[in-house]
Parts: sequence; C-alpha cells; structure tokens
Amino acid sequence: MAVPAGPVSTSTDVERVMFEFVDAYNHAFEDAAHNQGMSMAHACVLGRVGTPRGMGELAEELGCDASNITQIVTRLEARSLVQRHPDPADRRFRRIQRTPEGEAVNTAFEDSFAFPRHAVANLTPDEQQQLADLLRKALTPPPA
Repeated sequence: MAVPAGPVSTSTDVERVMFEFVDAYNHAFEDAAHNQGMSMAHACVLGRVGTPRGMGELAEELGCDASNITQIVTRLEARSLVQRHPDPADRRFRRIQRTPEGEAVNTAFEDSFAFPRHAVANLTPDEQQQLADLLRKALTPPPA
C-alpha cells in the first residue's frame, strides 16, 4: 500500500517531524522484511506468533479482516515459518506459532531492522527516557 510522502493537510512542525519519523520507520521496516523475502504484513504476523496466537486475536490486534490473516498465515506456512495447531481449549480453533525456521527468519529480520536502535542512539539516556515519556503522553486519549 502506498502512503503519502507527507502530511495530507497543513500541519505543525511537530506533525511534519512525526510524519517523517513514521515514514522512515515504515521504509526501514519494509526493507528489513524484503531482505527476508517477506512483505510488511508477513513480518508483522511472524513477529507476533512467538507464542501461540489465534487468527481472530491477530486480526483484531493488527486491525484487519480475519481472511487477511488466513492468507498471510497460509503463505508463511508454505515457507515452513509457522504452523497451525488445534487450540487445546477449543479444537475448532487453530493457534499459530513460529517454527524453528520461522524463529531464525524472525531473528534475522529483527537484527536487520536497525532503524529504532539507530534513531535512539543519537539521544542520551535521559533524552531517550524523555522521548518515551512524551510519546506515551501523546498516545494517551484526550479527556472526554
């Protein structure tokens, strides 16, 4: 999916910088996924199934349709990166988990996705904590 190259409306400096950061993050994530022969969606799902997860749970967490998760899991399964297992509590449902091959690919992906580490390396430990605190505050919903 193509994303705009800049904010879609007039914005403040902080909004523009946030967009630039998110854009750089996404490009680095996409490059790291591509280097492992995956799409961004495949890398997202593979990263979340270190412990068994249900398809519906993944779909809800990623904000997409369950049929999309099914297609992604099918492709990852074809590469032997994940396996589906019956849910012990309800055998009608399947739980998805990385295989040893999937663990290796996920580790290689995480190692190659250096953008966050490089970005915070420019900050002192105090600045890193301040940034984390400010981002948490920015993500807090405004009072009703």
